[in-house]
Amino acid sequence: MQKPFLAGRQEFATLYGVKPTQVTQWIARGVLNYDSAVILSGSPYWLMSFARGFGQMTPRPKELDTLAVQRIVAEQEPGVWATSLEEVPPMVGLQEVTQLFGLSSQQNLSAVVRQGRFASADYQLSGSPLWLLDTVIKAVPEIREKSRTLTWTVDPQVEAALRQRRYTGPGSKIVPRGLAARAV
Repeated sequence: MQKPFLAGRQEFATLYGVKPTQVTQWIARGVLNYDSAVILSGSPYWLMSFARGFGQMTPRPKELDTLAVQRIVAEQEPGVWATSLEEVPPMVGLQEVTQLFGLSSQQNLSAVVRQGRFASADYQLSGSPLWLLDTVIKAVPEIREKSRTLTWTVDPQVEAALRQRRYTGPGSKIVPRGLAARAV
């Protein structure tokens, strides 16, 4: 499977010339949902094919910034225009990687990533690094080599759950924040 073009909240907002908080409001009002999104580290990443067509699916059409589409796609090249979530290969964010390696803290992983001692991210979306699961697995020998203290042992159960799309650990759901959290 090839890397699909995706849009996080920030990229989605850029496509329509609005602030990321507007995307959150669209979700709260039911104009936008997560049906065409991959959930990684508790955040949605929509298929770019869906995001590109979103403006014409709303009761009040929104104008798409085609130059923004070109910029976002260029940043993610090489990639493919996936039209269904089934076309998206297993992916991970910081929370899933923390579980994959049985790490005690996402902050420790973030430091390792920032210091360049981890696999290069396949994506940098809405300020978060994201990887294809295969990228991380293939990089394990190199990650181990660069490690100062950790053994970087992959938990086979977490890997299997991620590959089979049945992972339900940290990051697999969107956790309500702010007023939405109080209502739950």
